[in-house]
Amino acid sequence: MSRVERVPCYDPPVIIRDGHLGDVPAVLAMFDGAVAWLTSLGRTGQWGSEPFSTDAARVERITSWATSGGMRVAELDGRPAGCLVVGPAMPYVTPASEPELYVRGLVVDRRFHGRGVGAALLERARAEAAGLGIGLVRVDCYAGGDGRLVAYYESQGFTRTERFTVGDWPGQLLEARLPAATG
Repeated sequence: MSRVERVPCYDPPVIIRDGHLGDVPAVLAMFDGAVAWLTSLGRTGQWGSEPFSTDAARVERITSWATSGGMRVAELDGRPAGCLVVGPAMPYVTPASEPELYVRGLVVDRRFHGRGVGAALLERARAEAAGLGIGLVRVDCYAGGDGRLVAYYESQGFTRTERFTVGDWPGQLLEARLPAATG
C-alpha cells in the first residue's frame, strides 16, 4: 500500500510518496547532479567525482533501496525533487541502544535546492518514527571539507553524537530525539 503525504507548509506543497523501481533513474539523476555540483566546487571528498549512474555498485544500491520499502520520494510541481531512504543503521556506526529509525540516504535534486524538500523529507522521517512509537532518528553524513553538511543536519534539529571514519572518509553520526509518546 502506497502512502502519499502532502506537506502543505510549502508553496506549492511537497508531495511525499513511497518510492518504487520506476524512481531509480530519477534518483540516480539526483545523485549525479549533486556529484557534478560538488565537483564544480572542488568538493569531491563526499561522493567522489564520478556519476552514480556509471557505478554499478551505486546503481545496485539505489535499486535495492527502491525495493526495500524504505524509499520515499518527494515531488514538487509534479516532478521528483528529492529522495529519503530509511532502514537499518549502517554497519559502520555504533548500534543504538534503543529502537530507532535510521536515515540511510537523503538527496535533493539541484533544481529544487532551497525549496524545503530536504526539510520536508526529514520531517517525514520524524513522523514515521513517531507513528511507530520510536523516539530516536539517526543519520550519518560526510564530516570533511567545510562541515556544511553536518551544519545542515544540525539546522534540521539533529545533534552530533560521534565521529567515525570509513577508510579515509570522515563521518559524523547525528541524532534527533522525538518527544515521548503518550498512551
